Amino acid sequence: MLGKKLVTAQKRGETRALCLGLGMVACSMMMYFFIGITIVPFYTKSVWTTESVCKVLKANIKDKVFCPNSEGSEDEEIFPYPCLQVWVNLTASGQEVMLYQTEDTLERNPKCSYVPDKLENSKEVKAQIETIASNFKKYQTFPCYYDPGGTQTNVILSRLYPSKGLLFAFLWPTLMFTGGCLIVVLVKISQYVSVLSAWQ
Repeated sequence: MLGKKLVTAQKRGETRALCLGLGMVACSMMMYFFIGITIVPFYTKSVWTTESVCKVLKANIKDKVFCPNSEGSEDEEIFPYPCLQVWVNLTASGQEVMLYQTEDTLERNPKCSYVPDKLENSKEVKAQIETIASNFKKYQTFPCYYDPGGTQTNVILSRLYPSKGLLFAFLWPTLMFTGGCLIVVLVKISQYVSVLSAWQ
């Protein structure tokens, strides 16, 4: 009687462990699919792939310049904020080019090097942009990214999805997939050993 109960409990435990392993594998596949349709296209779309050194030539703030918050947006409202324009000397080519914060900055507003996220408080936005401009004047040389193919003549300060960020995004689903596969394999080995012991 006790032996039957132990066998039943063992089978239930194996079933639960098997369901857990298969669930982890399924969740990891869903995460792979989500990353593949969201992050990977932005990473492959970016042409600013080569890192170089940029030296600030001038950083100007144009007051009372109306810049659209989003290019091609259905919302026709235009937000006024100080337009920071940073021109740098690209060491790789020796050219004078305009610097943008990220790839998204160029799409949102090609006139400005920086586009603030929150535009509710104009005083805070102005202070933030002035701080950024003073930092550029203080730190004259810094790493930047440019397009080696020459499609884009401008440069960006940082990539939205760098290689390390993409690897980190794939790290968790990979660990989950590996853990799920290990659980399934261990359950199958346990079942095989149980059957082998029963025959012996």
